[in-house]
Amino acid sequence: MDSNGAFHEVEKDGKLVLVYQHPKYCPIPTKTQSPSSFPDGLPLFLCPRIRRKQSEAYYTYPKTFPVNSSPEYFPTTTNSDNHHVLPLYWCNNRESDANGGCYICEGSNFGTDYYFCNYCTIKLHKECVQSPPIIKHPYHPEHSLQLFFHDDSNRKIKCLCCGRRAHWLVYHCTICYAYMHPICAMKPIPFVIDPPKNHVHPLTFFARQTSLTCNICGMLRKINPTYVCFRCNFVAHNDCMIFPHIIKISRHRHRISLTLSLPSREWLCGVCRSSISGDCAAYTCDACSDYVVHTICAIGKDVWDGKELEGVPEIFDKDDGPFEVISEGVILYFLHDHHLRLEVSIFYDENMICQACVLPIYEGNFYDCKECEFILHETCAKAPRRIQHALHPHPLILEVAEMYPYNTFRCDTCGRNSIGFAYGCRKRECDFKLDVRCASISEPFHYEGHEHPLFLALGPEIKPICHVCKTECLKPLNCIKCDFIVCFKCATLPYKARYKHDTHYLTISCGSEVREEEWCEVCERSLKDTCTNVFYWCNECFTTCHIECLIGGDPYIKPGQYFNKWVYKAKVLRKCNTTRPFCNSCKKRCLGKIYDLGYRIACSYECI
Repeated sequence: MDSNGAFHEVEKDGKLVLVYQHPKYCPIPTKTQSPSSFPDGLPLFLCPRIRRKQSEAYYTYPKTFPVNSSPEYFPTTTNSDNHHVLPLYWCNNRESDANGGCYICEGSNFGTDYYFCNYCTIKLHKECVQSPPIIKHPYHPEHSLQLFFHDDSNRKIKCLCCGRRAHWLVYHCTICYAYMHPICAMKPIPFVIDPPKNHVHPLTFFARQTSLTCNICGMLRKINPTYVCFRCNFVAHNDCMIFPHIIKISRHRHRISLTLSLPSREWLCGVCRSSISGDCAAYTCDACSDYVVHTICAIGKDVWDGKELEGVPEIFDKDDGPFEVISEGVILYFLHDHHLRLEVSIFYDENMICQACVLPIYEGNFYDCKECEFILHETCAKAPRRIQHALHPHPLILEVAEMYPYNTFRCDTCGRNSIGFAYGCRKRECDFKLDVRCASISEPFHYEGHEHPLFLALGPEIKPICHVCKTECLKPLNCIKCDFIVCFKCATLPYKARYKHDTHYLTISCGSEVREEEWCEVCERSLKDTCTNVFYWCNECFTTCHIECLIGGDPYIKPGQYFNKWVYKAKVLRKCNTTRPFCNSCKKRCLGKIYDLGYRIACSYECI
């Protein structure tokens, strides 16, 4: 047997499986055994942190480096930092571990035994502790896998076996860029899966790496483990065989179910908008006959909440509505203590700002509180308490900025700071917030500066550049007919705004050629001084203004309110045209809102 161990055929429960065996390392004793009953010669094992230190010393750039040292512990008198781990007889993680599981691979739901390091006070999978520097694996027979410490957070790599993020200690093929957790690499491999979840016949492990199209995901993934059905020419990757049958995704209002083939016609994916092959599996909607989604698109982390709904009864959430009607034209809004009265705006007043979207009340109906300065657009007052938005897999609840630690929040989609209303996810691990302007965008979205409808892109690996502001998009909206892309920050800009020296509304102009002689009425610089090709202009007076010059760098921070940032408490003051104080941070004059911190002045949220 190889000194690093090897996989061997073993019959287990009447079925043939491949099991990893090492000539020297023995399984951890059961809890009924005592240390004195260990087999003679059983080695002690190093803490993986020590193996890291030993390997890291040989490399200049220690983000990712191979582990060449043995996992065994050899006592030395020269290095007191060396320490070994102990078997944890009474603990295994065949049930989910609330304490986080293995420190090295961050996994907690595999059936394995643990070691414990008294020095570091951490728990570790047996497989992660005993992992030899090099192995040959049946899932990747062409090349050996080298053990690496991977600590590069910028590279999002996934385990070939389980699909989870591969981090810290991983097996890696430097030729094919295949990765495996040590615990996944040591799991028994069944020759035949009977019966698999998504096929009627038993599937047989196909050890040879080749370009076979998976009938479930529809993709060619040469390095992925593959199982085949020779009776009906069916191929499936090992991770695709466990795809859920019924799920609910954020991009569609109904549940969708897995089907292994589609009728012969042209199909477009409801998420990525590209074509779907009828020969591969897809998710379909029983209520909407033309709605189909790629399997890979449907189970994306930004689309699916991870719940299998097969056998789970569907519960329809009842929305109580955002307000109670007291009398004609009078309501009690659920996020305010006083009654609001319906009014009609005839004249523009820059002091009248909607509490929800933090935009001025220009024209039309709005709700006004007579006891305080709480104002809502009629449309904002009708925004539902709870929504399911395409940008997030979990339900979002309407909240006020005062519910957050600093009385303000940053929208995770457009990146702007706001003290208005947000739709927030109540799951602690998410902390996702979406302001009401971004929440109002749905598919297809009709942008004023583009002729075609726009759709949400599916989380590209590389952030695209917005065609309007020329910066990276946090969340892009793209055109499926051409290459136009716009970010949410630009897509949600107020379509119209007022300039004090113009009696008309200025509207957004996007994509127009800017002439050299055109300048901004506010800063008196050329419109070409900024990288963006969008600006405000008056169609009658031909007044033109830069976006930030007219609405400011923090358009959704309402004057007259307080908020906290770090240890500072700031009051937002309106811009003053007579005295423009200097910002204590950037040393420039405050051209817009003024942030008064009591002992210093800031010109923007970022300067606080």
